[in-house]
Amino acid sequence: MSRIVQTACRASAMVAVGMLLAGCGLLSESRDGRGVPAGMDMQEAAEHADGMFYATVGAIKPELAWTHRATTTGRCDVSRYWTVMTVISEQRRGNFLGVVERFWKANDYRIDTVNPSKDLPTIIATSPDGFGIRVSFGYKGQAFFEVTTPCVDKSEVARPVKAANGRAYEGKIPTPDVRSAFWSAESPVPSPSASA
Repeated sequence: MSRIVQTACRASAMVAVGMLLAGCGLLSESRDGRGVPAGMDMQEAAEHADGMFYATVGAIKPELAWTHRATTTGRCDVSRYWTVMTVISEQRRGNFLGVVERFWKANDYRIDTVNPSKDLPTIIATSPDGFGIRVSFGYKGQAFFEVTTPCVDKSEVARPVKAANGRAYEGKIPTPDVRSAFWSAESPVPSPSASA
């Protein structure tokens, strides 16, 4: 092989290695260019995911009852799941989803998908630091939240520290069983002009 070809091959290999390292975040301050701190591990990412959920449900008034559902881990990512135990009537789902979407937009989340299905509506968004967040409705109108982390450093992941807002369930979580004068009402929210 000629010296020129060998030099070109070495240069190409070095460029490829550099691109791989940069893509993994090893040569930059942030893993994905969107703000995930270098060195964040799966436990720290799970805690950040918890904070995203707590902030979201904290913006929903009147308050909802919810419980932790599950934590799953992948090769380098974590997903946390929560189940809403408050009955949200079909007539109030649009209000509920509107509150969530406005909160996410106000916090610079990118809205990726809105499924306006009458029975199983869903909103999927991405936070400025690359965490995915979803709210969806399932069987019997039960609402669910999920936060999925970007790829971070591998570590053990503990259960969430914060207690459920309401009952903690052992085993299978039932369908929504907490009634709310507002969220469970089977009438649309009156418009401001109607009460004027």
